[in-house]
Amino acid sequence: MSIRIGTFNMENLFRRPTAFRLQDPAERAEILGDFAQLVALLDLLAYGDTEKKEIARIVKKHRAYAVDPEDPPPIFINQARPGKDSGLFRTSGSGKNTTVEVTAKGRAAWAGWAELGQEDLDLDVVRNTGRVVSEVDADILLAVEVEDRLTLERFNTQVLAGALGRRPYPYNLLIDGNDSRGIDIGILSRHPITSVRSHVFDTDPERPDERLFSRDCPEFQIGLNGTPLVLLGNHLKSKFRDDPELRLAQAKRVAEIYGTALERTPHVVVAGDLNDAPDSETAAVLRDTGLRDVMSHRTYSGLPGTHGDCKRERDKLDYLLLPPPLWDEVQHVGLETRGIFADDIKSFDTVTSKVDAASDHAALFVDLDL
Repeated sequence: MSIRIGTFNMENLFRRPTAFRLQDPAERAEILGDFAQLVALLDLLAYGDTEKKEIARIVKKHRAYAVDPEDPPPIFINQARPGKDSGLFRTSGSGKNTTVEVTAKGRAAWAGWAELGQEDLDLDVVRNTGRVVSEVDADILLAVEVEDRLTLERFNTQVLAGALGRRPYPYNLLIDGNDSRGIDIGILSRHPITSVRSHVFDTDPERPDERLFSRDCPEFQIGLNGTPLVLLGNHLKSKFRDDPELRLAQAKRVAEIYGTALERTPHVVVAGDLNDAPDSETAAVLRDTGLRDVMSHRTYSGLPGTHGDCKRERDKLDYLLLPPPLWDEVQHVGLETRGIFADDIKSFDTVTSKVDAASDHAALFVDLDL
């Protein structure tokens, strides 16, 4: 059976606040200004009559009470325990006749927060991300920099299947990691995901009070013809505010996790964005385990990098590393660069600038005979 495994840093696959999509800058600024004012008011220890009146005005103006996936409000109050005695407000009436009454006496009297309403994934940039994924058409795809599983599901159904008319994936999974911005690691698969192990709680050996992984190193186990395949997903410490020692410690832990996974199955693939070049200590630690980079396979003849213009080896950040038992099963290795906007790269016709580029990373994939 031929199976294609890929990895793609989707570069922040997030649902975007509806306010950011507005073409009128004045309208956008008005919503953001009201949001900032509302947040400041909600953080007050006590709400007087003046504050309650202003909170109610903003809530009503922006329908911040409405739960409507088809027409999400630009501002939304997420109440953990809504109700007369424990919520922020109560409403009566409907439509333009809705009345909002703030019942909470101050910040400690209710549980919840204000957030900008989010739209579904239908922006041009996300469609271009979908074009990359559909062109690669991997059987198993590691998706790096995804907000949450709901976003991954919406991308699957609304972009791949809906906007592009391509085959959706029957299985997808994502566990929230350690990144406070919600940059997580997920998976799309055409084969059953039978289990997942998270390593979000692993600690740094040099800094035992701190979590080791910037995101996570999830172990996704896929059911394949009786012999499971384990995919270790990675997004190591970025070079922004660089900490090479932390990235090296992460790589060493990945090597340990790989070794333990090999005790369960000979089919263990290490994939993702290592944020380091092939000649780095980070990459060397993983090579020392016997893992081999698919871009060094004789069947690969593309560009040396996976990021930016992909022209140099130092532009290589994304990896698919195979154990020795799988090396001889490689049929083809490819790199999909058309989602990138850069000099000397032939982009999709819908990628016309860095603004609407699918990502600044290429998608790397390998075909295996399993």
